[in-house]
Amino acid sequence: MNGTGANNNDLGALPNVGESGLGLRWDIDAAGFVCAIAYGVLAWYSLQPEFLSLWLFYGLLGVSLLATLVAFGCATDQSLTPLRLLFWAGCFHAIGVLGDPLWEDDFYRYLWDGYRFFETGSPYGIAPATFFGHDEIPVIFQGLLARINYPDVPTIYGPTLQYTFLLGHLLAPAEVWILQLLYALADMALILLLLRLANIRWVLLYAWSPLVIKELAFTAHPDGVGVLLLMAALFCRQQQMYVIAVGLLALSVGAKVFALLLAPFILWRLPLRYWGVFFLVLAVLYGPFVWQGASDMGGLLVFSKEWQFNSAFYALLLQWFDPLMAKLVLGSIFLGVYVWLFRQHSKSSIWQMPRGDIIFGVFFFMAPVVNAWYLIWLLPFAVIFPRLWSWTFSVSVLLSYAVGINMNSTSIEPFLIPTWVILLEYGVVLVALCVDVWIRAVGINSSGYLARSSS
Repeated sequence: MNGTGANNNDLGALPNVGESGLGLRWDIDAAGFVCAIAYGVLAWYSLQPEFLSLWLFYGLLGVSLLATLVAFGCATDQSLTPLRLLFWAGCFHAIGVLGDPLWEDDFYRYLWDGYRFFETGSPYGIAPATFFGHDEIPVIFQGLLARINYPDVPTIYGPTLQYTFLLGHLLAPAEVWILQLLYALADMALILLLLRLANIRWVLLYAWSPLVIKELAFTAHPDGVGVLLLMAALFCRQQQMYVIAVGLLALSVGAKVFALLLAPFILWRLPLRYWGVFFLVLAVLYGPFVWQGASDMGGLLVFSKEWQFNSAFYALLLQWFDPLMAKLVLGSIFLGVYVWLFRQHSKSSIWQMPRGDIIFGVFFFMAPVVNAWYLIWLLPFAVIFPRLWSWTFSVSVLLSYAVGINMNSTSIEPFLIPTWVILLEYGVVLVALCVDVWIRAVGINSSGYLARSSS
């Protein structure tokens, strides 16, 4: 395969259990057991009515992270079989599904959108606040309605995700566990795909990642669906299955607009008929909703104009510029970096996997809003192109949960992150980036210093 990073193996075929399946490996399995215990305790606490301590939350995730790093350090390509990796990843996802969402209430919107989609054929155009006081709304959905954040803003979730919300409603109305299960299964499919694209030891870091388990299995964020579709599109593009690739790309864009950042790299040098397929699938996705008079664009415009959370360079520029000017400056810088990356990519006569880690990394450093689950879009590329900075970011972004309401503080605004937390979160990533640059400068392969040779 071309352009899939260092030390990648073709791991498409799962091993025979009798040859190298789940025979005990005390180091890896002990680490997996420790992770399972930590996630199990976290799931138990998530079901309790008492307020979960932020320190306990970070402590349990820290134990899981440490155990994951131990497994990563001890594993070889022979001892860490795909079956062993999938077994433990499946255990962690199952534990998350058994727990309740942590520190998030976005799932109320997902459940409400599924209900409105089922009732009217479209979840778009009408803000949830419109239904306050309507007696015809079933009692169970009135309870959901009362808990939706920003109820005066119409939904921002794309049509691909809306179909998953609808499926959840059809299977178990007003129940978040069904969405947790669907998104956990989607993530397990992504792990299987990554085993075809990268070295198994780096896949372990994704499959066991505390960020991934927390955001997808526990909290039911649907971004994993969009990421799965995007990585499947890239895989099909690599395998020259062009029609499938552009169709999957359109579905990923229909999940979240983030996928558009990789669209030029997938459509690069393809005949116009494949561009036509891409836009046709988008039209099929959006057409029925636009025909009824609305789409996700209304909510997205409000989101892009008014919201700010956990930003790095954007928050810094606001000290000197108004929001519009800050966005224009950072947008211009990002566009310059993006064009440079695309030019580097297009120099090759053979299609290669794009550097999605750099694209998303630069984008998130400049974006006005960086929620922790956004990093799910970056992590598959961190598996393919392993660097210290990207994996550091996947850990430090969890500091974004250190807001006033989660800290149970009366002196900090409910959804405000203290400045020192922001500096720590992004500062450690910049330090890790400097280490990466230094390693390259002295001629040491980054996968060599982060990963012990499988030999």
